Amino acid sequence: MSARSFSRRALLRGLVAGTAAAAMTTASRRAMSNGRARRVIVFYFPDGIAGRSQDGMGTLWWATGAGSSLALSEILQPLEARKNDCVFVRGLHMGSTDEGSHPGGAKKLLTNKDGGGGTSIDHFIANTVGREAMHRHVYLGAQANANNASGDKFISYASAGVTVTPEDDPIRAFRRLFGSGTVGGMTTPAPTNTDLDDDRSVIDSALGDLNELSSRAGASESAKLSLHLEALRELEARLRAMSTGMMMGTPPPASCAMPRLEYAELTGSALYAPENFPRILRAQTDLMVTAMACGLTKVGVIQGSQHTSELIMSRFMGSEMYDPGFDMRSHQASHYGARQDRANRLFTDYLKQRRWWVAQFAYLLEQLRARPEGDGTMLDHSVVLLCSEVSDGNTHSHADMPFVVAGRGGGCISPGRVIEQNRRHGDLLAAIAGAMGERVSGWGDGSGEWLPGLVS
Repeated sequence: MSARSFSRRALLRGLVAGTAAAAMTTASRRAMSNGRARRVIVFYFPDGIAGRSQDGMGTLWWATGAGSSLALSEILQPLEARKNDCVFVRGLHMGSTDEGSHPGGAKKLLTNKDGGGGTSIDHFIANTVGREAMHRHVYLGAQANANNASGDKFISYASAGVTVTPEDDPIRAFRRLFGSGTVGGMTTPAPTNTDLDDDRSVIDSALGDLNELSSRAGASESAKLSLHLEALRELEARLRAMSTGMMMGTPPPASCAMPRLEYAELTGSALYAPENFPRILRAQTDLMVTAMACGLTKVGVIQGSQHTSELIMSRFMGSEMYDPGFDMRSHQASHYGARQDRANRLFTDYLKQRRWWVAQFAYLLEQLRARPEGDGTMLDHSVVLLCSEVSDGNTHSHADMPFVVAGRGGGCISPGRVIEQNRRHGDLLAAIAGAMGERVSGWGDGSGEWLPGLVS
């Protein structure tokens, strides 16, 4: 197979193998969570929120109330349908060290160590609760490595001062997760061609083997296999659409009825073209959810762009930010000034950008919720953290950080409410580890406690 071309058929063959492997390794999936989360996903967006302004105006981020009276701010509105799956955690700070700094915030975000001198909580969980997974830790980026990014642009630390580089290329990410090789004890055969050379779905062409597998599995495992196949068909359709529209952001011509996903289209300048960012982030989100559904990992980080982001969000076709005649970057908009002035385009575009990021988080939650698991859905058995490296984008404050925790953690988290605590955010990170079954007393610098009220 050419190094520059990776067919959709090859991708789906890998997915079929991963699904079959997950269906055969049922011991851990058969058990109930017993009040523990099965997975944790961190979803990062850059450049903060419209927090408390310098002229004393209140934040435009936070939710208020609880249960049926839970009300979302205008920026959080994309989460309206999922608000009762979320805990909105406010009042947490990251300490005064490097206050006002984007890089300093990124270093502390998942480590809670002043100066970034520690392991991030995601790697700790990956090496403890997640150590038996095929992939202990999956770190996917969308243009996170743009402009030859230095290590301080990344939020995941394998050890003190040592960041991990996220994988920005969905095709390479797919090959690492589902490509040829051994997956869960099963071997994926190398494809014999790189073309989608007939009208049959890859999944349909493999149904003979999958039906045989289903006949040897029990009723519960067969049902799970069917659910995985349904999800894979949806992903196959998205890959088909993405492969033909990646370059121009337009519907494919009639000649593309039988497209192939060109590896070259997702590398080089196209991989970092701002107009392609939404599709790349969506592809990485789908890959993360599918890897989790197939049991290949328990710990994942999705990093959208990087702090002080130069991402031109006004080129996102179809979004409320779209303006082909004006380039508005994320970091540029975040410096909207001391006032929340709606006559100021920087400020109004910043609000639109923040809503867009919340909508991408909502999409991740919807994908998890759409997949039944155990006594509920994948979202019920997950902990999903939304975060950024600063609070207010204009002041770069490290106080009142914008954390949202979604999912029920297998029954140990009661969502649909606001928790307000004035303490270091390491207590939140420790509580997330606790939801995964790891009994840490605290994380990084701080009180050495779990965030009160989050995990039962």
